[in-house]
Amino acid sequence: MGDHETQHLRVLIANERRDRLELLAQVIAGLGHEVIASEVAVETIAEVTLREQPDVALVGLGQSSEHALHMIELIVRESSCPVIALLAAEEPAYIYEAAKRGVFAYIVDTTPEELQGAIDITLQRFAEYHSLQGAFGRRAVIEQAKGILMARHSIDADKAFEMLRNHSQHNGRKLSYVATAMVDSHLLLLPQTALARSPQVKNGTPRELAAVVVSDVPAEAPDLPR
Repeated sequence: MGDHETQHLRVLIANERRDRLELLAQVIAGLGHEVIASEVAVETIAEVTLREQPDVALVGLGQSSEHALHMIELIVRESSCPVIALLAAEEPAYIYEAAKRGVFAYIVDTTPEELQGAIDITLQRFAEYHSLQGAFGRRAVIEQAKGILMARHSIDADKAFEMLRNHSQHNGRKLSYVATAMVDSHLLLLPQTALARSPQVKNGTPRELAAVVVSDVPAEAPDLPR
């Protein structure tokens, strides 16, 4: 299993059946990981997840599928860790609903060794997924920064990208860092009237808003530092 064999993980486990929690806690500890919380109540799972920020969460299907699904939904909302659903048998309908709520993988009743392997694979895939998401996010920000430069300097996309790249190389900063700084600071240079005209201002994030108001760049906005 490579490098993941010695990785010490902080694990949250949740199940409405306390007897299953105790067994799972023993398995997790036996694999060399730390059980940071064992939860049976939906009412407390969100608070515990937010406070502990686990590396991975394991949610067992107990007597009520709704109970387990609600737990999955709350953990996904409060943490950035992958959530693995544990089942005693194949439950297609439950797996489908769990996937809709953000579960990253599921495991059917298994041995400790298979559980460890499943955790390793899930963490690896989760890391790859976030890396891919990050790449898409960085590309979007670069495109927004290019749009700002195109509007400000009346240049095409290639020239705008060249300006970003040159500034990045000259200052020893990553291109994505330069683009993010430009997009985030761009809103500070806009008059309030430009922001007020946009119907997305109330709900958009700073980077979303930058894309909305590119055409409103004031003529007196300073050039990109060189």
